[in-house]
Amino acid sequence: MSIKVDYATRETFSNLRRNLLLTTASMLTVAVSLSMVGVALLLRYGVDNATQRWKNGVEFEIFLSTDPPITPAQQENIERQLLDHPDVADDGVRFVSQAEQYELFQRFFADQPEYLQNVTAEDLPASYRVRPVVDDAEVIRALAESFETQPGVKQVELAADTVDTVLRVSGILQWAMIVVALVLLFAAILLIFNTIRMGIFARRREIEVMKLVGATNWFIRVPFMLEGLVQGVLGAAASFAIVVALRNLTEDRISQVDLFKGFQILGGQVSSTGVLLMLIGAGIGAIGAGVAVTRFLDV
Repeated sequence: MSIKVDYATRETFSNLRRNLLLTTASMLTVAVSLSMVGVALLLRYGVDNATQRWKNGVEFEIFLSTDPPITPAQQENIERQLLDHPDVADDGVRFVSQAEQYELFQRFFADQPEYLQNVTAEDLPASYRVRPVVDDAEVIRALAESFETQPGVKQVELAADTVDTVLRVSGILQWAMIVVALVLLFAAILLIFNTIRMGIFARRREIEVMKLVGATNWFIRVPFMLEGLVQGVLGAAASFAIVVALRNLTEDRISQVDLFKGFQILGGQVSSTGVLLMLIGAGIGAIGAGVAVTRFLDV
């Protein structure tokens, strides 16, 4: 007996309406659990973006004062010391102007024009990115600290300290969210399993008659599997909406914390996370439904 699309669709939504309470509970559980997965993924993206400037061997960055503005003499003194220092590589000093900092800022926040309206190039500090010729952490730290008290220096950021601290804090948060998400995902699978099982039990007489007249197990199975799939996908869609809302509400606040300075999440990263959540949601629904149908159809 072949499976017709209209029959499968009609039966799927009929099953969803019959067990509306359990269906809603399943979708909410999927939504909450996948929201945590999505937040963990976006946190990872944000941390990667925040530490982007430390790539290519840059070990520390000297930010120049903007209030009060650094004088030309002070900047020339800092640059001369860097270029003449024996522990700094010959091509290991790179000046990043306020205009370039602003270009990077515009690139990162291209999809959030409200940020761009309130920040100008003059608000962002110019900096020197420094790559020492040595690999000794203590020598690098001493070199960086020697510039902290220089006139015209706002602050000095060490790559090792910044990256290690950010990765450690974000790693703890990510693992905590993933563990809770896995527990909730398991609960979601059980809920979907129970919803499908109740649907089969309520229609057991009808299913027996269908099998007697020649209906195959797949003919009976597909609507129930589609039911689980719909629950998973709708829950994933809700989780994606939650993740986007949380990202829009909290990203600017997180980026203002010194530890997560430079934290931002690009539009493409949000989209790829949404696609992944949809796939996970569909997988959860299919797994729960598939197990329930296989168990109760005596295949």
